[in-house]
Amino acid sequence: MDALAGLLEGPRARGAFMIRACFDPPWGVRVEDRAPLTVMLMVRGDAWILPDTGDPVRLRAGDLAIARGPDPYTCADDPGTVPQALILPGAECARPDGRPLNGSMDLGVRTWGGSLDGGTVVFIGTYLLRGEISGRLLEALPPLLTLTADVWECPLTPLLMAEIVRDEPGQEVVLDRLLDLLVIAALRAWFARPEAEAPGWYRALADPVVGRVLRLLQDDPAHPWTVAALAAKAGVSRAALARRFTELVGEPPMTYLTGWRLALAADALRDTDDTLETIARRVGYGSAFALSSAFKRVYGVSPQEHRTG
Repeated sequence: MDALAGLLEGPRARGAFMIRACFDPPWGVRVEDRAPLTVMLMVRGDAWILPDTGDPVRLRAGDLAIARGPDPYTCADDPGTVPQALILPGAECARPDGRPLNGSMDLGVRTWGGSLDGGTVVFIGTYLLRGEISGRLLEALPPLLTLTADVWECPLTPLLMAEIVRDEPGQEVVLDRLLDLLVIAALRAWFARPEAEAPGWYRALADPVVGRVLRLLQDDPAHPWTVAALAAKAGVSRAALARRFTELVGEPPMTYLTGWRLALAADALRDTDDTLETIARRVGYGSAFALSSAFKRVYGVSPQEHRTG
């Protein structure tokens, strides 16, 4: 599994959606949904994103922004425009005073806003809930990042324009995958920029030795890996692998594997009804007791407390 795709797998399982928003000025939307990740792709017109802390950012046609929650922000045609709508947790929409909108801004299939032929059109994709695996990705991002059209051209815009308004069997699956592709393409472009400060695990994927080992650990965490077995797969000595892995990733291979296994277990506890024994075997622990002991040592709560908390 590709690392970025794997890190997005958790939030997709927890629910994600994409809409087309259409407006004519003046317009403003206050976002307080606490979503961990929202991507905004400007298709037509321009807009301002105004975080509660930080500088306003202007988006023009072709620009993309990714907002990392849970901090609120405002989107508007102008920094001085008063918001006319409020987005709350669970994708609930209300007036600024909290009264429900009752669908008054619904414009059709996955289309929302004030005017179907509005001068401003933006695709908005949102991952609703955060998991332990996706947290590794989110922690590597600033609260708000932007890619302008002059440094990155979105290859998916025509396909998104055609697919987002369709209402056919399997359409939600198509849009889920397109949203993942959009985020992955944007993050690859972002991490390639010098100001991005890409995390160690991401940079290490390009290394011919450590990158191969990372993929082995991520693709098959249940395997009884040892440093010796990983080194043999990578064609280097144990000492060379341990030294190079720690240098690039920031922690030894077995420490990384333990964190990855426990993060997978944490997400499975929240996302499934599988027994602790089943989850333990899936992520590489010999018994529910072994997983429970390791889980409590790292997370400070038992697996059951994590599941119900």
